[in-house]
Amino acid sequence: MGHWVIVLFVVIMIFGTKKIATVGSDLGKAIKGFKDGVKGDDEGAASKPTDTTK
Repeated sequence: MGHWVIVLFVVIMIFGTKKIATVGSDLGKAIKGFKDGVKGDDEGAASKPTDTTK
């Protein structure tokens, strides 16, 4: 556990808290966009009418 605290401290010292917050925010937006895209594809396929008269 102590090693992870040291690694976290070094990362914060190198990148700064503002940059880490920006990366986290961008990652969250990307994940949300991906989920919405997958969800939209599923809804689009379910709502397409199928032509069964052929």
